[in-house]
Amino acid sequence: MLDVDELIDDQETRVVVCCGSGGVGKTTTAAAIALRAAERGRQTVVLTIDPARRLAQALGLRELGNHPRQVQVEGFDPKGELWAMMLDMRRTFDDMVRAHAGPDRAEQLLANPFYQTISTSFSGTQEYMAMEKLGQLAATGDWDLIVVDTPPSRSALDFLDAPTRLSSALDGRMIRLLTAPAKAGGWGLRKVVSAGFTMFAKAVSTIIGGQLLADASAFMQAFDTMFGGFRERARKTSELLRSQGTAFLVVAAPEPDALREASYFVERLSAEHMPLSGLVANRTHPVLADLSATAAISAAERVESSAPLATAVLRLHADRVALAEREERLLARFTRAHPEVPIVRVPALPSDVHDVAGLRDIGDRLAAS
Repeated sequence: MLDVDELIDDQETRVVVCCGSGGVGKTTTAAAIALRAAERGRQTVVLTIDPARRLAQALGLRELGNHPRQVQVEGFDPKGELWAMMLDMRRTFDDMVRAHAGPDRAEQLLANPFYQTISTSFSGTQEYMAMEKLGQLAATGDWDLIVVDTPPSRSALDFLDAPTRLSSALDGRMIRLLTAPAKAGGWGLRKVVSAGFTMFAKAVSTIIGGQLLADASAFMQAFDTMFGGFRERARKTSELLRSQGTAFLVVAAPEPDALREASYFVERLSAEHMPLSGLVANRTHPVLADLSATAAISAAERVESSAPLATAVLRLHADRVALAEREERLLARFTRAHPEVPIVRVPALPSDVHDVAGLRDIGDRLAAS
């Protein structure tokens, strides 16, 4: 069984990454773990990559920004500290450019239309910026525990590939050809020495427009000087994710689709040699009384005419038992497929979590299993 308190109390644990499909309570789980860690004495920051604002609402904050903000609300007096932030992909990219390109070069990059496009829509940018922000948080040394809430669905693990994919894309043959005009002694697009590039430029200009091609060329020339640092930081963050100080938690609901996704995450993490700590089976429905579904239905039939309220309660209990047995079969199937993965079951709450008290309740349930 997964011991969440042991995990967050271990001072060697520096990063906890919560991943899973959408709609399984992953953001809430990440926030609850971060809050519990802060109350147990850790200096904790929780980073959400999910653009939904549930985390801010649950922490009693009107909004979260791209820099950590301390959580200070009535009734919350932790032994440690809790900070929270939500990734702003564009601002993170801008900050990275300003920090590593130098003032003049940074302004050229930030004003470049091609940069303005890729900083928000280039494949892998969000995942890379999540890695960049994680690396920044770890480098400050301000927190001894970072809890990361990842995007929903299988894209939650795309950040494992993001540094390689984005670096490869920006270092690829087509993109490198875009730097040729700027490196050709300032001759410009129409005076490039290479006839091959001239044909390439003409073809691409027809498709995307000459101005965009020129913008891309200027961007790559300006970006070229910081490319090495770009890749080096990605490498360091990848090493952090694979280190023994990192713990991955897969969050899933006890439902067929969610557990299939959980199996995918577990297999992918294993293949990537990532330190998987366990599965959080969220929103389970344990049986509340030692009475079988068959016995409950029989009892309901006996008292149906004389005690309608008791009948309703007994039938409700029978439905709950059937649901619990179904969930148990699904979790048992997952365990047979992945016997090495410890599981913690978190019973469902009667209502949605919308405040610190609710998050604390989730934390208690995480630790009580």
